[in-house]
Amino acid sequence: MKKMNAAVLTEYRKVEWKSVDIPSVSGNEVLIRIGYACICGSDQHVFLGEFHPRTTLPLIQGHEFAGTIVETGPEVKRYKRGDRVAVDPIIWCGHCPACKRHHYPACTTLKLVGIDLDGGFSEYMKVPETMLYRVTDNIPDEHAAMVEVLSIGFHACKRAGVKSGDSVVIWGAGKVGQSILQALKTKTQNTVIMVDILDERLAIAKKTYPDVNIINAASTNAVDNIKELTSGEGVDIAFEAVGHATDLPGVLNPVRGCIQAIRGGGTVCVLGLSSEPSPVVMKELIWKEGMIMTSRVSHGEFAETIENLNRGTLKPDALVTDILHPSKTQQAFEMLEEEPRKHLKILLKFKE
Repeated sequence: MKKMNAAVLTEYRKVEWKSVDIPSVSGNEVLIRIGYACICGSDQHVFLGEFHPRTTLPLIQGHEFAGTIVETGPEVKRYKRGDRVAVDPIIWCGHCPACKRHHYPACTTLKLVGIDLDGGFSEYMKVPETMLYRVTDNIPDEHAAMVEVLSIGFHACKRAGVKSGDSVVIWGAGKVGQSILQALKTKTQNTVIMVDILDERLAIAKKTYPDVNIINAASTNAVDNIKELTSGEGVDIAFEAVGHATDLPGVLNPVRGCIQAIRGGGTVCVLGLSSEPSPVVMKELIWKEGMIMTSRVSHGEFAETIENLNRGTLKPDALVTDILHPSKTQQAFEMLEEEPRKHLKILLKFKE
């Protein structure tokens, strides 16, 4: 067997850069030479062991990646060697109640490459051609690797029903919050507000889109500020993208803050994957006859994301704070854990 290098999670909190077999392709599978891969918040949870026993070791992580096809199986019809592609990492069962309704992100046994099976933190990766989206020539390799996370933003906008002219607040200026912001700016020119407790992350949003209003919830009353910015009405839509919230005296839990921030009949869309209960006063939502919903992964928005990247309407570089060689994957996880204020999106550069 031919060999390749991969960042292998051999123990929780321990990644080794080691030689492994290059996967062999058959049927409708293609072999991709990875260009860039990205470290996601879910990857951090897997690294720390928080997805156990869902994850089994050893594991090659990585579900945000893109590259170039170097080999195709005999049944591949739509792609050829040399095609540049982004990979949708979602694997659904196709026969559960959600899948029968074509609501694939709600699949009861949903799996992702890089979590439930080996992923893209490797020099080569094989996937079925059904998971591929062709990337246009004028999209740089590093941007192609970010299609997955940006698609989460577009999916959230679709779930929440964002329309032109909607006012919006995003609670949480991390990777997902910034991705929602990028998608939003292609859809509405009305008031957009970003809330967080880290000035460094708020500064990224403000630098990327100077017209975005930023609020540090640790130093001011976020809901009062949101009401002031919307003439006392509240926003049409509030996204919660914090997840594991930091408890601070006098600071609202993000989900409750979103509920208080919407107008009458407004919408709250929750994406943060927190394991802790969120203290919510339901009458605050009921009095407004507001709607609360959730959003998970993506559902075909890769095409929309690639189209916007091709048009230059997104700013993916704004999310990237570091680019490292994949042999430094262990260091990358430690950087994200130890200095969250400094690091946002770390890319692993496989391309020589």
